[in-house]
Amino acid sequence: MITKENIIGAAKKAIYSEGESIKKLADLLDQDFVDSVQAIYNCKGRLIVTGIGKSAIIAQKIVATMNSTGTPSIFLHASEAIHGDLGMVQPGDVIICISKSGNSPEIKALAPIIKIFGNTLIAMTGNINSFLAKTSDFILNTTVDAEACPNNLAPTNSTTAQLVMGDALAICLMEMKDFKATDFAKYHPGGALGKKLLLKVSDMLEGAQKPMVSPNDSIKKVIFEISEKRLGVTAVIENGKLVGIITDGDIRRMLNDRDTFADLSAKDIMTSNPKTLQASDMAVTALNILEDNAITQLLVLDNEQYKGVLHLHDILKEGLI
Repeated sequence: MITKENIIGAAKKAIYSEGESIKKLADLLDQDFVDSVQAIYNCKGRLIVTGIGKSAIIAQKIVATMNSTGTPSIFLHASEAIHGDLGMVQPGDVIICISKSGNSPEIKALAPIIKIFGNTLIAMTGNINSFLAKTSDFILNTTVDAEACPNNLAPTNSTTAQLVMGDALAICLMEMKDFKATDFAKYHPGGALGKKLLLKVSDMLEGAQKPMVSPNDSIKKVIFEISEKRLGVTAVIENGKLVGIITDGDIRRMLNDRDTFADLSAKDIMTSNPKTLQASDMAVTALNILEDNAITQLLVLDNEQYKGVLHLHDILKEGLI
């Protein structure tokens, strides 16, 4: 029985054991791996990943990874497959069957049927002499020396090896398809990830306030404009062009420095050449500019036309932080 003092040691032993298994996995890659990648890449149908027990759970994760990286995939439970679900297998589909032993009854029943159908069958197994391996077109060797389990029983190293082999397939397919971040975003439109890759500044400007004054406007009007629009800032516009910016900080500093501002106008306290961004820029670009300059607002332009103010709060509401 493990003692309280040995818990960290046991955990490290398990992690090191799995790490070593993964490093050895690289040496097991061969021509069958290359042929498997090519078969999936050239597939006219879908990739179907099947397994039973813990391997079925790994199969579901591989399917999720493939779908999110541009390879249409579905999960088929090996037990359900031989009880009716084989109807989801269509001509042109490629099937990956995952099994550590390659000899479980469900797998031995399923593999020959897939071959009768004429589909390409890829075995992901830790036993290259198994029934599954001998029945398949290609073998993805996920052999491990032992499990991290102290009894060498619970699937640990073997399922990690399966998971990593699936990731290796997915990465190779992404490389072959020249799969970009913009492609990734198409399959992840929700949440912060999708917004970082897809959301543009223009998407956040609908109904946006456009505080503005002219260079010769009085300070009183400037204060009124900043207060009314409640953004802490106003643009200074001359002949339709942006020439400056005034923030509530500028107003405070002016009041600290002077007893009266009756003789001042907007041009006297504005900052020329303010930081701006284009409406077509990505929202995450705006966030980076705000963070890098420790500011909370940016003036947005569409080419040379002033479109409004983007506030840090707008980005917060979109969940980009």
